[in-house]
Amino acid sequence: MNSKDLLTELATRPLLCDGAMGTQLIAAGLAPGDCGMLWCVEKPDAVEAVHRRYRDAGCDLITTNSFGGCTTNLERHSLTGHADELNRAAAQAARRAVGDNAWVLADIGPFGGFLEPLGEMTAAELFKLFVQQAAALKAGGADAALIETMTDPGEAAVAVKAAKQAADWPVIATYAFDRGDGTNYRTMMGTTIEVAMKEAIAAGADVVGANCGTAMNLEDYARLAEQMVRAAGKTPVIIQPNAGAPQNVGGKDIYPATPAEMAALVPTLLNAGVRIIGGCCGTSPDHLRAMGETLRKQS
Repeated sequence: MNSKDLLTELATRPLLCDGAMGTQLIAAGLAPGDCGMLWCVEKPDAVEAVHRRYRDAGCDLITTNSFGGCTTNLERHSLTGHADELNRAAAQAARRAVGDNAWVLADIGPFGGFLEPLGEMTAAELFKLFVQQAAALKAGGADAALIETMTDPGEAAVAVKAAKQAADWPVIATYAFDRGDGTNYRTMMGTTIEVAMKEAIAAGADVVGANCGTAMNLEDYARLAEQMVRAAGKTPVIIQPNAGAPQNVGGKDIYPATPAEMAALVPTLLNAGVRIIGGCCGTSPDHLRAMGETLRKQS
């Protein structure tokens, strides 16, 4: 699809983004802790199968398997020097899976550290790394960039600017918020919704919002959405909730929300003014199918 058409389409109707990738790959045999991006070159059929299931579930936006594709993250898996290859392969896998039947989002997650003065990474150094990742994803066929799960508005701004430098395409930026007292949502770095939205928009983000989060239940995402739409002003908002707050069962985190429960959240998000709805941790193609059916009935 033409990346320019994404924002045009978004102005006419709400869109459905996909859900979790990592848990789907683990279900297909990926060992927890292993580098899921390697499957883009070693087992591309498995990655493409996940993308196709989400597209078959009705998702308009399909996210590349490249969340940890910054060089700093790949170094932890002894994959220094493979960033271009893996990110390009991630975008190619998504494009092969969905063809022109969905927009492919170039997934760019946090670099895994802290910017100066809390860490040793400078903004200029990180900018180059994010440009490298975004450019490789664009070369692989991605239509737009998704900067996600950010907690530091400084890092988010660097990532947005880098994505804009790498290509002429729409850029979406989302943060992960903590529940706190259930009313005053902040990121791990203490950033408020207002500051998070302001910094991302000032950096050039075309769409802003939230994904994931800590101890967030479905009611929290409803309240978060209302506050976020107010803070974003005229900028479209995306919300990608987890399947409820995780519960530890037998040493494993289980996300309890059913597809029906996730679908029941959709009208509330739409009424709040959210324009893109998707899923994050614990969600599956079944969740997104149910959410998409409700979205289409409501819009």
